[in-house]
Amino acid sequence: MKNIEGEIIVVDNNSTDGSFEFFQNRFSEVNFIWNSNNSGFAKANNQALKMAKGQYILFLNPDTIVPEDCFEKCIFFIKTKNNNCAVGIKMIDGQGRFLKESKRSFPSPFPSLYKLFGFSKLFPHSKIFSKYNLGSLDENKNHEVDVLAGAFMMIPKKILDITGGFDEDFFMYGEDIDLSYRIQKAGFKNYYFAESTIIHFKGESTKKGTLNYVVIFYKAMSIFVKKHYGKRGGLFSFFIHVAIVIRASMSAFSRLLKFKPKTSKDMTKGNAACSVVIAGNQENLENAKQIAEASGRKNIKYYRMENNTTGLPTDIQPGQVKEIIFCEGKLSFKKIIEMMQEIAGKINIQIYSSGSSAIYGSK
Repeated sequence: MKNIEGEIIVVDNNSTDGSFEFFQNRFSEVNFIWNSNNSGFAKANNQALKMAKGQYILFLNPDTIVPEDCFEKCIFFIKTKNNNCAVGIKMIDGQGRFLKESKRSFPSPFPSLYKLFGFSKLFPHSKIFSKYNLGSLDENKNHEVDVLAGAFMMIPKKILDITGGFDEDFFMYGEDIDLSYRIQKAGFKNYYFAESTIIHFKGESTKKGTLNYVVIFYKAMSIFVKKHYGKRGGLFSFFIHVAIVIRASMSAFSRLLKFKPKTSKDMTKGNAACSVVIAGNQENLENAKQIAEASGRKNIKYYRMENNTTGLPTDIQPGQVKEIIFCEGKLSFKKIIEMMQEIAGKINIQIYSSGSSAIYGSK
């Protein structure tokens, strides 16, 4: 928010982890809304929308990290389209891997079934089989798309004044598809913006692949189809319900096959063999070191890194290092995100934010 006049509104859906007590005397510039029950993603965002005064509204998940120039870039892009578009963004997970839901088409029978039954994984760049996640479009280029991910949706307020906010019939999942659809129906466009990248850790609300996730996600799809496709969606809705049963059964069976309880011996062996790198400026290296050692990390190496670092040192490579902890400070989130994509999925990645008391990551 450095060069932007704006406000931050945080809605808490009845957290049970002591969040209220923790935040009570912190971040005085943030507007907190404390709900007494979990009213769902759509309703909570609409609460904040009613309070918002800005010309641009950003719906942002709490499990995200944004680079320092992200908002400025998005606003500039929207202005080049005369404020007649909404913007989603390129997202990576906590291990640096591209998230395919960054760009999507509207659900329709065949693309949805191709996704449900795994054809989109077999043919990830096919215009036909991977249409749901628009696999044929270059993830590093801007594109006009159908659906923006609810984790990051930047929308001019003038558009929301016409479309309204999220449909509260959707408790979780599907509300972003529905709002994206209404934005297009109102005569505006949705864009996937690839000139900035955010981290979306995911998986806290509902673990992907679990029975609960499958049921909630495809129920949301069913609500969308009934709402917007009417009679045409009858057959599609039937297939979705059949697919829920099949996919849920596959998910449960898969978890049974993969289940292997960890013994204390396995965990000790893993920690002893772990080679950890902490990278950042001197002050943050010291703070991160204390947290890492307290969590049982051993065999730690240290590297001084700042924004002028051209890339990872040659000895920080998969096979030589199991985990890297990036320390934000003189090393920006933007630079960390760039380096994460270099080693995506090959080394376990964690992040330490300057001034915090925790190291965090998707694991």
